[in-house]
Amino acid sequence: MDKVSWRAENALMQSKVPVFIAFLLIMAITACSDGYVQFPTGKEAQGSLGDDVEVIVLSSENISDFTRPARGHQVTQLPNRRDWTYAVGAGDILSVIVFDHPELTLPAGPQRSAAESGFQVASDGTITYPYIGAIRASGRSVGQIRSDISQRLANFIPDPQVEVRIAAYNSQSIVVSGEVAAPNRQPLTSVRLSLVEAINAAGGLTDEADPRIVSVQRGGHIYHVDVLGFLQDGIEQNNPILRNGDVVNVPRRSAEEAYLLGEVARPDVVDLSREAITLTQAITRRGGLQQSRANARGVLVFRAHGDHVTRVFQLDTSSPSGLLLGTKFVLEPRDVVYVLRSPLQRWNDTIVRLLPTVQAVNTVDSVVN
Repeated sequence: MDKVSWRAENALMQSKVPVFIAFLLIMAITACSDGYVQFPTGKEAQGSLGDDVEVIVLSSENISDFTRPARGHQVTQLPNRRDWTYAVGAGDILSVIVFDHPELTLPAGPQRSAAESGFQVASDGTITYPYIGAIRASGRSVGQIRSDISQRLANFIPDPQVEVRIAAYNSQSIVVSGEVAAPNRQPLTSVRLSLVEAINAAGGLTDEADPRIVSVQRGGHIYHVDVLGFLQDGIEQNNPILRNGDVVNVPRRSAEEAYLLGEVARPDVVDLSREAITLTQAITRRGGLQQSRANARGVLVFRAHGDHVTRVFQLDTSSPSGLLLGTKFVLEPRDVVYVLRSPLQRWNDTIVRLLPTVQAVNTVDSVVN
């Protein structure tokens, strides 16, 4: 085994890649380390590789197709009404003031808060008020309750001026759990609460959180919300207004990796779960190409496309323009980046000999995940 194979083995064995996948990759490196390569162009590249392989030579004409992650952002199906009116419920405490009639207001006193001196909505949804008795409060807005009290007090007081406020919000709430700094229960108030605001009120996302698949459980259904789509692209639907009883769960980020192999300084696994990483970034962060051994024209990216097709992208980095193209090519999970050695065997033979290994990695990795 040459030094490149040893470096790859060492890097892969220390990563999260299963041992049998590491073994397959190392075998591929060992098998493709001699000979000479002539890079074909156009239809010649596709020639003898078969229908299950699609060769794409990256250029300024097609690079725009690969500048963003293929899966993009999904618009949530969670109903997202933007209007919000708080409906009073059992357990809420109301503060009722009749101007110029202090005898109708419970005294607050120096040691009593507004919540302690207010009228608590009973389990049957009513409060009891002087002169007029039981008043239905549950399911109504403060404006409706104020109007009701005013009309009924008019039988005892000429033109009563009534103010109704919610002194304590106890009847409605949501729960935020999972990968947030401080999971908690949050009361809903007269001010509408969005999903992003609720996450921030729970201390924000942890380093292990995946904001692309936040779940909201509502009415017996679970909806997945791509919060990152709102934060990055402003998709308003992905920042819904929460409703009473919603349970928000922020999941832990799952492993999403690409594999960087061949004639690079430090072959390794590339973590794609935290941020979008381009081909040039991945190579640069691992020390760049082995200048004395790498073939700068032979930077290959193997990517599963559908169930039965493998795409092979070729990038020529022998010129600055090639490196610039690489800054726009975004890697996808399970991509295998392979930098060829110079001199090498025939180009299409290199592809054919690497394909079984790449396809095995994608198959096993799909089963593991």
